[in-house]
Amino acid sequence: MKKVFYLKSCDTCQKILKQFDLSDWELREIKTEPMTKEELGEMYQLTQSYEALFSKKSTQIKLRGLDVKSLQEKDFKKLLLDHYTFLKRPVFMTDKEIFVGNDKKNVEALKHYFGILE
Repeated sequence: MKKVFYLKSCDTCQKILKQFDLSDWELREIKTEPMTKEELGEMYQLTQSYEALFSKKSTQIKLRGLDVKSLQEKDFKKLLLDHYTFLKRPVFMTDKEIFVGNDKKNVEALKHYFGILE
């Protein structure tokens, strides 16, 4: 299994996806095809943390008046399943590895995974 969860309206996601050959990956646009509870469970198995999958930049945080510091794992899980913008993206997931988000360290790890040397 090789899946990428992304948002097509996110320029950063598009920029990252264009760097890699994803011809044998399943691409999932999370706004039109939200992740399932099972897929979130698979992500959790690889990260051991719902918080690690949670985007603290989601516009929904302010709209809902959430205090992120007070949230617990069960809260992160519920929110991730509730609205697609709570997922830190993009998420590249294989059977054994997961790459979450767009920070430089994660993108470098992805380049290494794909064998892109700079």
